[in-house]
Amino acid sequence: MLLSNQPKLSANKKQQIIKIIMSTKIITTTILLSISVLFSQQLFAELKNDTINDSNTPLHLLSPDYKNPYKMWTKDEIKEILDRVFIYLERETPAVVIDSKTNETITDYRLINNDSRLKKGTFRLTSYEWGVTYSGMLEAAKATGDKRYEQYVGDRMKFLSEISPYFKKLKDSDPNGSIFDPNMRQVIAPHALDDAGAICAASIKYNSVNNIPGLRVLIDNYMNYIMNNEYRLSDGTFARKRPQMNTLWLDDMYMSIPAIVQMGKLTGEQKYYDEAVSQILRFSERMFVKEKGLYMHGWIEGEEHHPAFHWGRANGWALLTLTEVLDVLPENHPGRDKVLAQYKAHVKGITSLQSSEGFWHQLLDRNDSYLETSATAIFVYCIARGINKGWLDVISFAPVAHLGWCAISTKINNNGQVEGTCVGTGMAFDPAFYYYRPINVFAAHGYGPVLLAGSEMTNLINKFHPRMNDSAVQYYTTPQKSNRPIFSVDGQEF
Repeated sequence: MLLSNQPKLSANKKQQIIKIIMSTKIITTTILLSISVLFSQQLFAELKNDTINDSNTPLHLLSPDYKNPYKMWTKDEIKEILDRVFIYLERETPAVVIDSKTNETITDYRLINNDSRLKKGTFRLTSYEWGVTYSGMLEAAKATGDKRYEQYVGDRMKFLSEISPYFKKLKDSDPNGSIFDPNMRQVIAPHALDDAGAICAASIKYNSVNNIPGLRVLIDNYMNYIMNNEYRLSDGTFARKRPQMNTLWLDDMYMSIPAIVQMGKLTGEQKYYDEAVSQILRFSERMFVKEKGLYMHGWIEGEEHHPAFHWGRANGWALLTLTEVLDVLPENHPGRDKVLAQYKAHVKGITSLQSSEGFWHQLLDRNDSYLETSATAIFVYCIARGINKGWLDVISFAPVAHLGWCAISTKINNNGQVEGTCVGTGMAFDPAFYYYRPINVFAAHGYGPVLLAGSEMTNLINKFHPRMNDSAVQYYTTPQKSNRPIFSVDGQEF
């Protein structure tokens, strides 16, 4: 009754009252939250300083202070990293011919002349490093289903196939062969395994599923150099005349053998498979140190003592060679068991030297040498590939690859550049040479391996079932249903 006799409030008055009520609620909530935070901080401080002990706290579940991520990965998280790299490389590696005097683009390749050059990007389209990158792009396309990666390779393979006849015509018209683009010289007239092997292997991989007119001509030209023109020791092992006469470089396993075995797959000719296996066995006999499970970087014919420096990336090239050969060597080839045994022996040596951060060192067995990205990425790919192919046990080896990928993920910056990669490296007789090799984001050696590693890690987590169990990365062959931090495979929870 009393309320009914009160005067009615205006709309403005109602709004003012509502604002007062709301502000009072906000102030009250803020005060309560502040009290709650202060109480929580005080409680945490008391627990931190006085209460946490073995009797009342599961200390084994405390979060370690890892320097790098130690976590489960999703395929989307890996894809985001790969995409970052892809976008950077797509932008930085144009497939364009220009007139070096006018800087104008040449689209009619019939007009290519002595002044024509490939437009310079950040990286060279015809280098061995880019052969690895092409292979990495192809693996990324298969692992993720993203056709942009395959298109990247196709665009550049098609480009090189179309322009090569016109540059070859220029070379043939000049007895010295010195008047045309040096990058195209590698394609048309290779004079080292670096010029031919890696890009030949990638070309065969692409051409086997996407036939490009003219690409087979380049493949045959590369293979002719590898098989018939490269310098060899008397027993046929690929060799160099630098830095000393009759030197074996471990790098040359990758710069030749994967292309040879791919040629076997392309042509079906047994001689290529036999040559690939023979080269592996001869390199390994001279350069593999069984006691360490590692290859030395260099070997010199006639020397009693060899410079046994176990350089990371060279061991990566060797392991990548073994991996690629096992990928395509027929199951019934008489040398396959020996290659597989060599692969497993090398993996055993490599995995025993992984650092606590997930990386491997520049000199693998010297922990005071720096942590290096490209070798780490190659090892991650080769180990993950071996697991996915059934050559290695998933329980023992998947956490090694997983930890390696955790490390690699920290070296891809926001621009998509790969950090921590050693620049090109020759062969030396002293440790200082290897210890002080520069690292650089423009060292092209890191990009292909990162693409390979991310692709195969995607395959690994798609095929198996990684979980954290008792704070450790574990891989399972079947899904684990428990959501507890500690569980057993028979369903028991702790």
